Amino acid sequence: MNYELMVIFTPVLSEDDYKAAQKKFADIIKDNGGEITHENPWGLRSLAYPIRKKTTGMYVVLEYNAPSDLNEKLKIQLNRDENVLRHMITALDKHAVTYNGRKRHGVNAESKTTEA
Repeated sequence: MNYELMVIFTPVLSEDDYKAAQKKFADIIKDNGGEITHENPWGLRSLAYPIRKKTTGMYVVLEYNAPSDLNEKLKIQLNRDENVLRHMITALDKHAVTYNGRKRHGVNAESKTTEA
């Protein structure tokens, strides 16, 4: 299955801590039989509403393939980590995977091309 994980880390992390936190969750995915297909650190962004009295957060989005039982292990680690303000795991269907791939490669994601 294909999944997308978005994590919002606390904004008080240093650049090194932010990278280490990203690596920690990427490693959990890899160590449990998953494969990272794309990593997109968004950096510091404003939050729609305050979380734990913070108005900004350090975002990262990971796309990965993994067996479905990996997500429960991942959620446990995300909930235990005090630097994580919020997280969301989304299952991606084949259309979402295609859309994300096109978007990354600068192809107009809305265009409908026929495969020859």
